[in-house]
Amino acid sequence: MLVELRIRDYAVVDDLTLALGPGLNALTGETGAGKSIIVGALSLLLGERASSEVVRVGRERASVEAAFDVEGLPGLRNRVEELGFRLDDGLLILRREVAAAGGRNRAWVGGSPATASIVGELGAALVDLHGQHQHQTLLRSRDQRGILDAYGGSLTLAREVADRYRQLESLRQELEVREERRRDVESRADFLRFQLGEIDEARLEAGEDQALEAEAGRHTHAEELARGAEALHQLLYDEENSVSDRLTEARRALGRLADFDPSLRPEVTRLDEAFHMVSDAGRALGDYASAVDFDPERLEAVRSRLDLIVRLKRKYGPELADVLATAQRVRADLADHDEADHDLTRIRSEIDALGRALASDAVALSRARQAASEKLGRAVSEVLPDLGLEGGKFEVRLTSSETISAAGAESVEFVVSPNTGFAPMPLARIASGGELSRIMLALKSILAAVDRVPVLVFDEIDSGVGGVVATAVAGKLCEVAQRHQVFVVTHLPQVASRADAHLLVEKEGGGALTTTRVRTLEKDARVAEIARMLGGDAESRASRDHAREMLASGRPPRGAERV
Repeated sequence: MLVELRIRDYAVVDDLTLALGPGLNALTGETGAGKSIIVGALSLLLGERASSEVVRVGRERASVEAAFDVEGLPGLRNRVEELGFRLDDGLLILRREVAAAGGRNRAWVGGSPATASIVGELGAALVDLHGQHQHQTLLRSRDQRGILDAYGGSLTLAREVADRYRQLESLRQELEVREERRRDVESRADFLRFQLGEIDEARLEAGEDQALEAEAGRHTHAEELARGAEALHQLLYDEENSVSDRLTEARRALGRLADFDPSLRPEVTRLDEAFHMVSDAGRALGDYASAVDFDPERLEAVRSRLDLIVRLKRKYGPELADVLATAQRVRADLADHDEADHDLTRIRSEIDALGRALASDAVALSRARQAASEKLGRAVSEVLPDLGLEGGKFEVRLTSSETISAAGAESVEFVVSPNTGFAPMPLARIASGGELSRIMLALKSILAAVDRVPVLVFDEIDSGVGGVVATAVAGKLCEVAQRHQVFVVTHLPQVASRADAHLLVEKEGGGALTTTRVRTLEKDARVAEIARMLGGDAESRASRDHAREMLASGRPPRGAERV
């Protein structure tokens, strides 16, 4: 529900706040007072393009802000959260600012900056404005389809069709990717097998190249390594007066000194450790020198192995790990190729089964839509004459498609012939704003139980209407207002007298600029406005009595359901 609408510095509006309640809200006033300007300001929150010309003379920017109670709209609340915005105590606050020439337009959801398109998306989900075509959900094909499915009770079936179609498209894309990959691997299969055979034949091991390079170095310098190790063995351990011998002598001398000064005992321990370390190293070098073996044949084998690895690294490297990774990747590609026929058969089978299920659901949906379209067409057509469209006929046109889509097997279009003898045309092509608004009212009265947009705004609905038709229009508005909040700009006393709230738009010209004001009418003030709307002498007793009679008979029943 639209709780409050605030407009500042918009056209002739200075600073205006409208507090709106549930049910039917009527906005009346003299011609030119600014009623449609208020509707135009509201349209900014529904995605209307902002023009700097709407900014009040002498002001830098115009602003429109609306607070909606969305407590009973879980889908919209979830969408607000998805977009990253938050509610304020259950209220969704939308705001747009229009700058004067050269300025920057801005938009907000709650207290957070947003784009005008996001504000328009949320606003359009809350308000259906009848009087300016671009804001009417019933003029959009996708919404007409959804409304028909809701009316016919086939929303669940429509969702199943859409879900199956998306699953089918996903499988078809997967099949296309797999077939393309199979063709690619097939064209390279022989080459891939050659690559894998070449790498596998080498029986490579991770880190093997580094180990072979170290072994080749040992074989190449075997003589030098043996001589050097033996010399160090003699120096450290085996020759007379070796390092080990001298450490032994040093240890004895230091031991005698430690007998006199115990503080030197830690140094004795260090010399003991050094002796053992040097002795161990000397013996180990002796063993190493004895074990060094120069094997020309092994050196040649190592060098040959390294040459093979270098060639493979040049082709598949640059490192040995890359060569091994290439083998793994090629092996996986060939395995996929070998399994491709099985996988492709499985996917094709799934596509066939899902396609049959989709076709079956689409047929059921088409039947449901056909039945609902006939029923809806009759129901709306029966209402049109009462609203001044004598001879008017409403139809739901279903056009079969060659292929099934997420929307089903047909397109849905609402068409209408406003008067006898005129060919049916899409709703969007109805030229008369009054006729279109009344057709929309007829639709809303039939669709009230399934229409998910909570706020309806009717402008120009009483164009060329009077007498019995005006009474019928008022009745239908009250009927729709049982399930929706309705905001109507009207010249009809029959409508205003039956409103739950009556707002009067007036112009004030006391200052430098004309200003539009709005006030809520109660009791005598409302009687006076209804008398004015009746025509004739608004101050006469007869006019006022007539106005009181209309108000008394037009009061909506207490306890009626309101949204």
